[in-house]
Amino acid sequence: MAKDQKGKNMTSTSTAPVAAATMSPDDFKAAFRQHPAGVAVITADAGRGPVMLTATSVSSVSANPALVMFSLSAHSSSTPTIRRAETVVVHLLGAGQLDLAQLGATSGIDRFSDTSLWSTLPTGEVYFPGARAWIRGRVLTSMDAGGSVVVLVEALEASPSDSADEQVPLVYYNRTWHQLGDHSQIA
Repeated sequence: MAKDQKGKNMTSTSTAPVAAATMSPDDFKAAFRQHPAGVAVITADAGRGPVMLTATSVSSVSANPALVMFSLSAHSSSTPTIRRAETVVVHLLGAGQLDLAQLGATSGIDRFSDTSLWSTLPTGEVYFPGARAWIRGRVLTSMDAGGSVVVLVEALEASPSDSADEQVPLVYYNRTWHQLGDHSQIA
């Protein structure tokens, strides 16, 4: 039986062989450029200092138990830390937090140099109090998936914002940032 990164047994419900890829990576990327995604920032610290990255692959998996998942590039400088971390903080961003999204998406900078942007939770994790909402969770497993890593997290606590201004979601669509609001409602 296969084991995840922390030595836990992984199960699979499919025994069918995986077919050879027939879609080009460029066609696949082009298709997903037309699919809007919510924007999140993920932080983690495995004991050697915090890391941060911007992700558009965050989704809820289950409400009971509360599970969330995200993926990140296997080649990201943050990936080794996230794979070793016991906990992560997933920050769901509103349009008012575009600066945080850009900070997490910019390579080669010290993302924690502006100490006015972040703080530390009582449990020790670095988080951004300005995020629309954040979820602190325990990493249950991670798995290699092509050139990416998929991470499953059990939510331990959450802190949604009460500010109406921060409730307008930040989304990524066709390689740029957008906001949702009443103007985008169609039904």
